[in-house]
Amino acid sequence: MASPGSAFGAGGKSFRNLSSGQSQSPRMKIGSSSPVNGNTRRTMSGRYVSISRDEYDPSIELNGDVSSEFPYTVHIPPTPDHQPMSGSNTPRAIAPDPVIAAKAEQQFVSSTMFTGGFNAVTRGHVMKKVTDDDEASHPQMAGSRGNTCQMEGCDGRAMRDERGEDLLPCECAFKICRDCYLDTLAAGGRCPGCKDEYKTEDDPHGEEMPEHVQDRRALPPPNNHIDDSSKMERRLSLLKTNKPPLLMSQQHQTGGDSFDHARWLYETKGTYGYGNAVWPKDDSYMGAEGAGGAGTGAPPPSFNEKARRPLTRKLKIPAGIISPYRFLALLRLVVLGFFLYWRVVNPNRDAMWLWGMSVVCEIWFAFSWILDQLPKLNPVNRQTDLQVLKDKFERVSPDNPRGRSDLPGIDVFVSTADPEKEPPLVTANTILSILAAEYPLEKLSCYLSDDGGALLSFEALAEAASFARVWVPFCRKHIIEPRNPETYFMIRGDPTKGKVRTDFVKDRRRVKREYDEFKVRINGLPDSIRRRSDAYNAHEEIRAKRNQIESGADPSVPLNVPKATWMADGTHWPGTWVISGKEHSRGDHAGIIQVMLAPPTCEPIMGGPDEENLIDTTDIDVRLPMLVYVSREKRPGYDHNKKAGAMNALVRTSAIMSNGPFILNLDCDHYIYNSMAMREAMCFMMDRGGDRICYVQFPQRFEGVDPSDRYANRNTVFFDVNMRALDGLQGPVYVGTGCVFRRIALYGFDPPRAPKQHTCWAFCCGGDKKKAKKTASKKREFEVSALNGTSSDDDDTEARGLLPKQYGNSMSFVASIPVAEFAGRPIADQGVPNSRPAGALTVPREPLDAATVAEAINVISCFYEDKTEWGQRVGWIYGSVTEDVVTGFRMHNRGWRSIYCVTKRDAFRGTAPINLTDRLHQVLRWATGSVEIFFSRNNAIFANSHMKILQRVAYLNVGVYPFTSVFLIVYCFLPALSLFSGQFIVSSLNVTFLVYLLTISITLCLLAILEVKWSGITLEEWWRNEQFWVIGGTSAHLAAVCQGLLKVVAGVDISFTLTSKSGGDDENDEFADLYAVKWSFLMVPPITIMLVNLIAIAVAVSRTLYSSIPQWSKLVGGVFFSVWVLTHLYPFAKGLMGRRGRTPTIVFVWSGLLAIVISLLWVTISPPADSTGLGGTGFQFP
Repeated sequence: MASPGSAFGAGGKSFRNLSSGQSQSPRMKIGSSSPVNGNTRRTMSGRYVSISRDEYDPSIELNGDVSSEFPYTVHIPPTPDHQPMSGSNTPRAIAPDPVIAAKAEQQFVSSTMFTGGFNAVTRGHVMKKVTDDDEASHPQMAGSRGNTCQMEGCDGRAMRDERGEDLLPCECAFKICRDCYLDTLAAGGRCPGCKDEYKTEDDPHGEEMPEHVQDRRALPPPNNHIDDSSKMERRLSLLKTNKPPLLMSQQHQTGGDSFDHARWLYETKGTYGYGNAVWPKDDSYMGAEGAGGAGTGAPPPSFNEKARRPLTRKLKIPAGIISPYRFLALLRLVVLGFFLYWRVVNPNRDAMWLWGMSVVCEIWFAFSWILDQLPKLNPVNRQTDLQVLKDKFERVSPDNPRGRSDLPGIDVFVSTADPEKEPPLVTANTILSILAAEYPLEKLSCYLSDDGGALLSFEALAEAASFARVWVPFCRKHIIEPRNPETYFMIRGDPTKGKVRTDFVKDRRRVKREYDEFKVRINGLPDSIRRRSDAYNAHEEIRAKRNQIESGADPSVPLNVPKATWMADGTHWPGTWVISGKEHSRGDHAGIIQVMLAPPTCEPIMGGPDEENLIDTTDIDVRLPMLVYVSREKRPGYDHNKKAGAMNALVRTSAIMSNGPFILNLDCDHYIYNSMAMREAMCFMMDRGGDRICYVQFPQRFEGVDPSDRYANRNTVFFDVNMRALDGLQGPVYVGTGCVFRRIALYGFDPPRAPKQHTCWAFCCGGDKKKAKKTASKKREFEVSALNGTSSDDDDTEARGLLPKQYGNSMSFVASIPVAEFAGRPIADQGVPNSRPAGALTVPREPLDAATVAEAINVISCFYEDKTEWGQRVGWIYGSVTEDVVTGFRMHNRGWRSIYCVTKRDAFRGTAPINLTDRLHQVLRWATGSVEIFFSRNNAIFANSHMKILQRVAYLNVGVYPFTSVFLIVYCFLPALSLFSGQFIVSSLNVTFLVYLLTISITLCLLAILEVKWSGITLEEWWRNEQFWVIGGTSAHLAAVCQGLLKVVAGVDISFTLTSKSGGDDENDEFADLYAVKWSFLMVPPITIMLVNLIAIAVAVSRTLYSSIPQWSKLVGGVFFSVWVLTHLYPFAKGLMGRRGRTPTIVFVWSGLLAIVISLLWVTISPPADSTGLGGTGFQFP
C-alpha cells in the first residue's frame, strides 16, 4: 500500500507480512523483511516491536482531528528459511500452551485487517482502533481494549479469552501480550515475572468424552498435503463412517465387540449401582403391575420416536379447489384451440392486414398462456415442525451427552456495492438482524461483501458490531420480533404485549436511546471520514513541504501528495478512496478481510448485572456470531463479473474461514423478519431425502409499498402462485435473495442419488433407465471418491490434476469440500441414506489463525479464477445480469431439487422501488437477463434428461416472456388502427365471436378466483399484476428485447445501475418517492399508446356520428378494446400525473407529437371509403 502508512515506510503501521504466492500447501508461507529504525527494538525471536510511548518524544505535534498516536512498525515473524533462534547457543524453546496459544492467535486475528492481492504481499495490519467509540469493549470485537503488556518496552495488549478476561499463562498473574509470550517461549519458556517455567496442558480443550461419542462424532480431517505419502490416508472414505449407531440388541446380533454402556443403561433395566436411572411409572416400563410390580412384559419406550417424526410435511391443495382449477385450465385450452381455428378460417376480407396481425398476436398470446399455465397444475404447501428439529439435534442424548447443538453451520452472505445508493444504516440493520437470529451462535457466521471497497461501509459495520453487544442480548432476553432495530422501534401498538419480565420497559427505553445514538453515529460517518481525511492530508502536505525545503529543492515546484482517505487509527484506507487514486479506486484496490467479531466458543458465556452493561444480562448468553468484512481485490483488465463474482469470492472465503455446509444469501436491504427462518430451512435440509435438496427459497416480502400497490411491487402473483406451483414439480427458481444453499451444490456436484430420466422417450416408452442410472451412479461415485481420497491409483493422478482446473490452486479450499459435504448430511436413521452419525457436529471448531486468513486473502484475489470453472460450472454462473436464475437452472439441470418455504411469519423482508422509473428499470434488468438466457446454452430447450418436463416449460417461459412485448405493442395499437380505418379484426360482431370471447374471459376470471383460493392472494393483487404486465410489456420488456438482440448480434455490453434503497426526499411522507416523476425513455411507448387510443376514440365517435351510414358494431368493438388497453395503463397514467404536477414536459411533448403524427398520417393516407372527408362534411386534410 503506497502510503505513509505502508509496511516499509518509516511511519508504517504494524504489518505482518504473509506471502501471497500460490503455494500447493494449504497454509501460506510467511515472508520476512528487516526494517530497522530508531523507534524499535529487536526481540530474541527476530521481531521488531515499538518502544513505549513513555520513552518516545514525538517531534511533530498534530492539531485538530489528527491524533498523535505512536506509529507502528513492521513485525517480522520467523519463517521456515529464517529461524533466528535455531542456533545451538540459544536457550531451549518449549511448546506453548495449546489453549493460550489458540486464544491468543484468535485475538490477534480478530484485531487485524488483512490485505493482499495480485503481485502484492499479504499483510496483517493491527487495528488499534476501529471506531471512535472507546466503550465498545465486547470480548469478541476487533480492536477490543485490554490491559497493557507488563514487559518492559512493550505497550501491546495483554492476551484475553472469549469472556474478556485476561489470559494468564503463569500462576503469578504476569500479564503479557501474544508476541512477547512467543518470544519468551522461544527463549526458554520462563515467566518474566516469577522466572519459573510455563506449564502446559495436555488436553487443549479441557474436556473428557466417552470414547464411543468421540468416535461417532469425529469429522473427517481435511487432506492438507496432497502427496504420495498421504495416499493411504486419503483412501479413508467418508462413506465408511456414515452408518447409524447400532442399538444394544443389534450389536449383540452383529457380534460387535464394543459395548455401549449409556445405551444399555437407558434401554434395559440394568443398573450400575445405587442411583441408577429408571423410567416413570406411567411409561409402564416397569411392567403392568404398577409401582410395586416387577413385570417385564412391557417393551422399553422408543427413544427414537420423536427423532423419527418427520421434520416437514407436504400439504396438498384440497381436491375441491385443485380439481375445478385443472378442469377450467383444460377447458380454456380447448376453447382457445377452437377459437384460433375459427379465426384462421374466417378472415376479414375487407381488412386482411388487420386480421392477419390480430391472428398472429392471438396465437402467440395463447402459446404464452400455455407456457405460464402448465407448471401451475400441481401446487403444494409445506409445513415444518421446529420442535422435532430441536428434539432431534439439541437435546441431551447418549450421542450428545452435553446437549450441544448438532445442527450444521450456516454462513450468511450480505452483499453491498455502493453506500450512496445502499445506505449504510440499512445494511447495518440487516447485519444486526442476522446476529440476533435464533440459531446456534457457534454455527452461525456472517460475511459482508463490500464490492465498492468503501471506508464508509467498513466503519458502519464496525459500529454495527459495537451496537450488537447491546441489541443481541436484549433480543434474546425479551424474545424480540422482528430483530431489525429500525423496524422494531417503528412498530405501532403496545410494545409490552406478551412481555413477562418486569424490567422490559426500562431495558427497551435504554436500548432505544442507544440505538438513536447509533443512528447519529452512522449518519455522521461520511462527514467524520471527510474531516479526518482532510486533517491528515493537510498534515501530509505540510510534512512534504518541509521535506522539500530541507532537501533544498525548488519550493515553487508543486507537490504531488495524494488525497488519501484515512482510517480512524491514522493509516491509509487500502480500499477505494473518496477521491480516487492509483490502486485506490472502485475498479483497482487490494483485497481486504477484517474479522469484526471473532468466532465464539462452543460454551455459553452468561452475562451479569454489571454496571458496565446497559441492561441486566443475568442468565443471558452474550456471545455473538462471527462477523467478517470482505472486499475482494479488483484490478484493471480483469472482468470481475459484478454480483456473481462477489458471491463466488465469499464462497471461497467462507470455505476457508468457517466452511458452513449451508449458505444463506441476502441483499443488504433484506433483513431477517422471522428469527427462526434458518431453522425452518434446516427442517427441509435435515429431513429424510433432504440430501437431494440444493436450496430452500423463501418468498420475498416488501415494506414501504403504498397501500394500493400501484405498480405491483409486492409481486404476490409470482411469489404465491407461480412459486408454489413450481414447488410441486422440481422446485422454485432461485430469485437472488432469501435463499439457503447447500454448499456442495454450488460446487457443481450432482445429487447423491441418480435422478430419474425425464425425456419424451422415457415418458412414453420408458427409455434405457438401467444404462442411465448406471452412468449417473458411476459419475457420482467418482466425484465422491475424488473428494474423499478413495480413488484408485490409476484415477488418483487424474483427479488431482482436475482439482486446480475446477476450483483453483488453494489446497485448503479443496480440503474443505469433503468436510462440508459430510456436515451437510442428515442424521443417520432407519431408511435415511447418505447420512452422518448423530453428534458428529458437536465438536468445537478450531480458532482462526493468521495463516487461515492469509489463505482467505489469496482466494479473493483477482487472478484466482483464471483457468478455473468458477462461474462456468462452479458457484454463481457468469454471463447474465440475472445470474440467480441461471444458477438455479444449472442445479436443477444436474438433477437437484429445490424447496419453497412459506412461513406463517414472513422469513425476510426488504424494500422495493415504489417510484415508477426505478420500477421500470428493475423490470428492464430482469427482462434483459431473460433474453440473454434465451440466446444462451442455458435455454431450457437444451436441458438434459434430469430436469422434469414441466420444469423445463417453466424455465422456457422465463426466457420467452419478454418477446411477448412485441406482440403486445402491436395488439395495443390494433384498437386505434381499427377505429381510424373503420374496420375491425373480424368481419362482424356475430354470435360465434361473442360466445368465444365470453367463454375465454369467464374461464380466465374463474381461474383467477381459484388461484386466489389456493394461494392466499387477493383479487386486487391479481388485477394489479395484470395491469403491470401490460405496463411492463409495452415499455421495459420491449427495450429488453432490443438490448438483448444488440448484445447477441453486435456484442454490445449491457450495464445497469443499482436500484436505490433510499427513500424519498420528503421525510414526513413515507410514500413521497411514489409521486416523484423521473424522465426515462421507457415512458414513451406507453404514453404513445394511450394518446393514440384516446385520439382514435374521439375520431371514430365523431366520424360515426356524422357518417351517412354509421357502423355502430365496429365502433363498439374498437372502443371496447381501446378502453381495455387504457384501463390496464391507468396506474401508469396516474403515476405520470404525480402529486404536485412535476411531470417532465418532454414526456408529453414527445408522446403528443408521435400520437398526432400517427393519427394525421393514417387519416390522410386512408380516409373512410363512405365519405369525402372527415365525417362526410367535405373537409380533407392537406
